[in-house]
Amino acid sequence: MRILIATDAWAPQVNGVVTTMVNTVRELKALGHVVGLVTAEGFRTFPCPTYPEIRLALPGAERMRRLVEDFAPDAVHVATEAPIGLAARRHCLRAGIPFTTAFHTQFPEYVHARCRLPVGVTYRWMRWFHAPASAVMVPTPEIHRRLAARGFVNLTRWSRGVDTDLFCPAPRPRRRRDAPIFLYAGRVAVEKSIETFLGLDLPGTKWVVGDGPARASLQARFPDAVFHGVQHGKELAHFYQQADVFVFPSRTDTFGLVMLEAMACGTPVAAFPVTGPIDVVRDAAAGVLADDLRSAALRALALDRDAAREYALRYSWRAATEQFVANLASSRANPNSVLAAD
Repeated sequence: MRILIATDAWAPQVNGVVTTMVNTVRELKALGHVVGLVTAEGFRTFPCPTYPEIRLALPGAERMRRLVEDFAPDAVHVATEAPIGLAARRHCLRAGIPFTTAFHTQFPEYVHARCRLPVGVTYRWMRWFHAPASAVMVPTPEIHRRLAARGFVNLTRWSRGVDTDLFCPAPRPRRRRDAPIFLYAGRVAVEKSIETFLGLDLPGTKWVVGDGPARASLQARFPDAVFHGVQHGKELAHFYQQADVFVFPSRTDTFGLVMLEAMACGTPVAAFPVTGPIDVVRDAAAGVLADDLRSAALRALALDRDAAREYALRYSWRAATEQFVANLASSRANPNSVLAAD
């Protein structure tokens, strides 16, 4: 199958959507599919408001038309609700080309955290964006339930995976039991609620791996925490491997790939029982979910690291990508009847 993916999230950005798309493209090619990408590369870009580290493209309608027609796809997937995604969506509607979309990010909650815009306003816009898609792929049963309750249609599952060769256990130095390391890894932004983690009364040391617009203020407010910046590949795996507990304070994530990466390294998770963690950490042997995040973090110290690793082995990018392909095939066979309406 010739699969064209339009995505505003791509390297050099560092986030869960990019991780998902990079691994999916790799697995699609391994399965024998031909993949075309429409990303910000080659377009004029501008910094994303409130998040200047991310640059958004300005794709013109004619350029998008040529990109799609030249590739001649069997299936089009619009990955993001941003300028490239909007341009691809617009062209597909005008040309009568069926397409799928994905709900990666709880933008309404993110926008509310940044500028207090009511979530209902943003959800109305997102419902409009996804409505013409022949399939809207969602990562977890909880996200499926929540979007269905808000009137989204054509919802289908597309899970996630983890690279268990890269993210794996490694030897750890002996450490005093009263000096554990608690780790957060991911974007350092207001919607991630990292200050909740950094404000916990915990023994030992708190590490933060990642970067983002909130880093400078958090470093100033929490000088005892150690900020390691953005890490990739084996260097990122090293931090997971050395940590005693991975603390995930976010209440706004749709999935939370970093939790799988931590567990694949043998590091148990502590998180709130909210969307994302409740679908990712489904075994009490791998992590602790509790409204009291401090209690969860302390209880997670006692969990068996081998059990956390075994749990993560249930996930693979190959299985997730096969699910993605099945969704594309199903949508080609049953294109959405509202395609012509915009």
